[in-house]
Amino acid sequence: MKIKRIYLPMLIAATLAVGFLIGGYLNFSGPKDFTANTNRSKLNKLMELIENEYVDDVNADSIVDLTVNGILEKLDPHSVYIAKSEMEQVTQSMKGDFVGIGVNFYMYKDSVAIIKPIANGPSEKAGLKAGDRILFADRTKLFGRKLPSDSLFAKLKGEEGSKVNLTVYRRSENRKFKVNVTRGVVPIKSVDIATMLDAKTGYIKINRFAETTYKEFHAGLLNLKKQGMTELIVDLRENGGGYMEIAAQIADEFLKKKELIVEVKNKKGNIDKTFASEKGNFENGKLYVLINENSASASEILAGAIQDNDRGIIVGRRSFGKGLVQKEMPLGDGSAVRLTVARYYTPSGRSIQKPYDHGTEEYFSDFEKRFISGELFAADSIKVADSLKFKTKKGRVVYGGGGIIPDIFVPIEGSHGDEALSMLMQSGIAGYFVFEQLDKDRKSFQLLTFSQMLNKLNNTDAYFNNFKNYIATSGLILNLEGSKERVKRYLAAEFARQLFDENKYFQIVLKEDPMVKRVLNKK
Repeated sequence: MKIKRIYLPMLIAATLAVGFLIGGYLNFSGPKDFTANTNRSKLNKLMELIENEYVDDVNADSIVDLTVNGILEKLDPHSVYIAKSEMEQVTQSMKGDFVGIGVNFYMYKDSVAIIKPIANGPSEKAGLKAGDRILFADRTKLFGRKLPSDSLFAKLKGEEGSKVNLTVYRRSENRKFKVNVTRGVVPIKSVDIATMLDAKTGYIKINRFAETTYKEFHAGLLNLKKQGMTELIVDLRENGGGYMEIAAQIADEFLKKKELIVEVKNKKGNIDKTFASEKGNFENGKLYVLINENSASASEILAGAIQDNDRGIIVGRRSFGKGLVQKEMPLGDGSAVRLTVARYYTPSGRSIQKPYDHGTEEYFSDFEKRFISGELFAADSIKVADSLKFKTKKGRVVYGGGGIIPDIFVPIEGSHGDEALSMLMQSGIAGYFVFEQLDKDRKSFQLLTFSQMLNKLNNTDAYFNNFKNYIATSGLILNLEGSKERVKRYLAAEFARQLFDENKYFQIVLKEDPMVKRVLNKK
């Protein structure tokens, strides 16, 4: 997988560009009398006139995309069009795997640099290592040219079991060699980690709700129970959602038989209710769910079900506020539309959909409004409407109209002046910096134990100072001096991820995580 380089911190994750394809525009066979056409036929006729009469050659597909995007923008922010060129990436993300060679990589200078082979994946089995450069895939040159991402992926992906001959340069040994890699199924994890934080507290982080998420979650849950877990933290921060059914399956692990999980109501007024079954592997122990301003959709369904049934404690900041349900429908040419077809309601009967009547741009700039209002720093800055008051199973008051409000509020880490720092440190830029530092002197790290690595990093400010220069060169102006320890912590975690594994990354990050500490200190 390629990790996209990010030089500016994102306040809110961007959604896919959208639209709606008008059927039959290429094979229009409607009435020839333009004045008698319906509005729908006008669009078909316009495309026909442009294709046949317009003075210059134009890309009809791009015009259609613009047109249909404009149509869907008039509906709601979550009815989206997925172009044919984007479908493969979207599909594999939600499927939970793809067929390829199994490496994390990026374009470093003019070469495809392997950040790390995926554990037990095809490339690791073939002997590729972090820091290797892929020069050729079969006879296709990959270095010294600006290949678009889709072309690069196409050279490394293929049918399961097919082979690709790679020419590789290993900088640490100053040698070039060839190796055959047999492409295989590579998982795209949706559960980042399932680990024990102490003798009785488990922690599971879910980054999205894909086809494989319940299976990953269930395996992690059972493993933690075997280790003696009696209390669980489920981390849904930065989780923008996914399949509603998967979120309901996970909620079923916590709720007792016949407890309501979610209610869906469509245009015709038909109501579909999902209840918990008799199956549940963690229906009793203490449960905490972490959310923030980017926890949305399926994340809010899970958090809402837990909160409204008084099953657990919601910790963090008010969630995004998406209460609309989309159905993905193929359009016959490889593209698809995700059209909003219903609204969902939490067990108490509340809709947590925030208003979107002022346009998509304002809708997705909500983070900025929350920051300015002080909501990210103080619970009493959260605005609630008495008219949207609901009650949980035990009679606690909860509110609808714009996200899940946590039971325990935890402000954003840092002060008003460094709100972008955590996002920066968790973006791609920290990973690329660490790769480039390792690339200069990989041998000095390779034989270190985890503890030795931490000592090496903590006993110097050299990497902190190098990082300051690195981001300044990238065009970012941030004063990091007041957050030195936090920056060093995230850098150490990234070193641990690239040198060891994901578990070591979270071992460092979670130790000082404000929400996790709030839970652990509360007990």
